[in-house]
Amino acid sequence: MSEKKNKKRDVEIAGAAELSSDVQENEQDTIVAESDAEGQEPMSETDKLTAEIAELTAKNEKLNKDYLLLMADFDNYRKRTLREKSELLKSGGENCLKDILPVVDDFERGLAALCESSDIEAVKEGMTLIYNKFKNYLGQHGIQEIPAAGEDFNTEYHEAVTMFPAPQPELKGKVIDCVQKGYTMNDKVIRFAKVVVGE
Repeated sequence: MSEKKNKKRDVEIAGAAELSSDVQENEQDTIVAESDAEGQEPMSETDKLTAEIAELTAKNEKLNKDYLLLMADFDNYRKRTLREKSELLKSGGENCLKDILPVVDDFERGLAALCESSDIEAVKEGMTLIYNKFKNYLGQHGIQEIPAAGEDFNTEYHEAVTMFPAPQPELKGKVIDCVQKGYTMNDKVIRFAKVVVGE
């Protein structure tokens, strides 16, 4: 019985010794690998940092170049937009004045006829035609007269010059008289109508 125990113990000791030697070999391999890695690490770390610095420097230069190109493009865009805007304003005013010249010609002919003609009715008719032509011209350019007399007083379109007792009860709060006509251009008020309001 003691022999069996001794043999069993010897086998366990031998197994433990083998295990111990395997562990020691693995540890030595690990130590050798670590020492090899440590020997190469300073070189690879330096190379890695150098490569990273070079990459970041190239990236920085590219971003700076892109930024400068973008700034130059924006500056050119701004100058071109200002030039186009000034040309548009200039040509827009030119077209308006060009369209009004026939009306001026009609006025000159009407004034000449006024001095020479003795027929007042013909002169009145001529002036009415010129007036209608001028109103049509304004309408073509989006300018419309603001309705005033008999309308409800509206602060968005009317400016009350004075309040006057309403001659009839239904005219209370309404426009009784228009002192100066108001106009809108493309639905935007360019001059308020100056009105007398009933109270």
